[in-house]
Amino acid sequence: MAILSAKKVVKTFGGLTAISQLDLEVKESSISSIIGPNGAGKTTFFNCVTGFYTADSGTITFDGRLLNGRSTDQITRMGISRTYQNIRLFSSMTALENILVGQDPQLKTSWVEALVQSKRFKEEEAMALEEARRLLSFVGMQGQGDLVARNLPYGAQRRLEIARALASKPKLLLLDEPTAGMNIHETAEMREFIRSLRDELGITILLIEHDMRVVMGISEQITVLDFGTKIAEGLPEDIQRNSHVIEAYLGRGAASGLNQEVTTEA
Repeated sequence: MAILSAKKVVKTFGGLTAISQLDLEVKESSISSIIGPNGAGKTTFFNCVTGFYTADSGTITFDGRLLNGRSTDQITRMGISRTYQNIRLFSSMTALENILVGQDPQLKTSWVEALVQSKRFKEEEAMALEEARRLLSFVGMQGQGDLVARNLPYGAQRRLEIARALASKPKLLLLDEPTAGMNIHETAEMREFIRSLRDELGITILLIEHDMRVVMGISEQITVLDFGTKIAEGLPEDIQRNSHVIEAYLGRGAASGLNQEVTTEA
C-alpha cells in the first residue's frame, strides 16, 4: 500500500519546468530511491513533498491525506521528516541540543508552562532528554551529546542530522544524498544504517543518491528523473539495463555502444 503518492505533479520556476507531470508512489515500509543527473528535479520534488515549495498542479498525498497547501511544520507533524544535501545542523549547538530541536513537533507543553517551569514542563523536558540520548546511541554517537556540532567529523554530522530527523518520530524519512562527501568505508556504514532504519524502526525511506552502489544495494524500487520527467521506474536490475537511463547518465553515444555490448553478450 502506498504511503506517499504523487499524481501529475508539475513545478515550474519562471520558464523552467523542474517537474513535469510526475507520477510516483512509495510503498509503506519500503526503501525507494530517486536518481537522475544534476538538475533532474529530485530535490525539487522533495521540497514539494515537505512544503518548501507548492506544486503548480497535481496532487501529493501522504497516508491518505493531501499535502498540497500545507506548511512545513504541519507536514512534519503528519509524519514526514527529511535531511538535506548540504548538512543543515545548528553548528554552534551541541549534538544533544540539535536533537532536542528536532523533537519540537512532539512536545505538548506551552511556552507559558516553560516560562513558569511547571511540573508538566519539567517532566516532558526530562523525557525529551532521555529520548535525545537514546537517539544519539541509536546512530552510534553515544557519549558525544555535549560536543558542538561543527566540531564533529563529517560522517558523525550526517548521522546527527538523521538523528534530529528521527526525533519528530516520522513514518516517512526523506534522505537527500546521505552519503555525499563520504569515503568508501563511511558510505558502506551509512548504507547499512539506512537499512536498519527501515528494519528496526519500521520507517519508510525515500532517498536521493548519486552513489549507484548505495542505490542498487538497498533500493526495492528506483525512479529515474531526467529534466523533470520520469523516464524509468522499477527494480534495480531493470534500471541497470534500461537504455533510457544509461543515455541520461552517459550520453547518447556511450549508451549506444553499451547497448551493443549488452546485445552481443545476450
